[in-house]
Amino acid sequence: MSVHSPATFAARLLAWYDAHARVLPWRMPPGSAARPDPYRVWLAEIMLQQTTVAAVAGYFARFTQRWPTVAALAAADDGDVMAAWAGLGYYARARNLMACARAVVSGHGGHFPEEEAALRTLPGIGDYSAAAIAAIAFGRPAVVVDANIERVMARQAAITQPLPAAKRAIRAALAPLVPRDRPGDFAQALMDLGATVCTPRAPQCAACPVADACAARIAGIADTLPVKPAKRDKPMRHGTAWWSERGGALWLVRRPPRGMLGGMLALPGDDWRRDTPVAKASANIAHSFTHFDLRLAIVRRAEPDADEKGQWLPLNALDAAGLPTLYRKAVAAMREDDE
Repeated sequence: MSVHSPATFAARLLAWYDAHARVLPWRMPPGSAARPDPYRVWLAEIMLQQTTVAAVAGYFARFTQRWPTVAALAAADDGDVMAAWAGLGYYARARNLMACARAVVSGHGGHFPEEEAALRTLPGIGDYSAAAIAAIAFGRPAVVVDANIERVMARQAAITQPLPAAKRAIRAALAPLVPRDRPGDFAQALMDLGATVCTPRAPQCAACPVADACAARIAGIADTLPVKPAKRDKPMRHGTAWWSERGGALWLVRRPPRGMLGGMLALPGDDWRRDTPVAKASANIAHSFTHFDLRLAIVRRAEPDADEKGQWLPLNALDAAGLPTLYRKAVAAMREDDE
């Protein structure tokens, strides 16, 4: 068994990263003399929360092309940003994105603060995001722990305590290893190691640059860590959405700014609190949210309610309207119903 010193651990990891770093649109190549753009680092970190790299790449490209700076994003129309975010999920992130951009412009002269504590005061930036931005954009020796790093460190230190209680021990194991030189590359190296080598199933220990110091590998328990809590069954909810057409246009409303799918264009409907399905519907769709599963019945009605605020949108413009995934499913189901 070999236990690396912090300096040796960092040196081995960074050497591996220099040769094997993933090429991602928001990253600078390892060892680059150019300084990362804090705006791009922040935008990527927010988009990547609970979302895969593959899903984020296209959105990141479109956002940075349309709003290339934090000032441009701060000046954007809320509806345009929400529509551009449609399909990426977790829509509170988009609302916080706009609030954060405006706070950076109004309170920080258009420049992101460099310290973790100051970053945490901005909307939508929590402990992880603050540490990641501080390390990657500003070279601060922050302790960055995402799901990939969590897995790597739980195995390195053989932390068998279940998550989320194990988070404190994981952070404590990582903190002394963070180097003062290249802390951003160090954090991204751990992310890449977890994503490509120290994977959830069948970790490729032979390819790991720090495998000889991995306590879980030595004990033969690497693929059992980290220990995750038992999954709870999600409750099932039923709801109704109303489908009103007139002259080749569909009636849509904008959901309240707070809550599920806040601020997004949507079909009008109920509050999704029914325990039983609707008896008669033109189409039924299934959708899964983080905390519950939804079965949504699409019911035709001739006209919207008289006091309902909304807009008629041409049916041939729906694909470009920025509908969230739930309602894009509804549109697809109703198109099938019409065929």
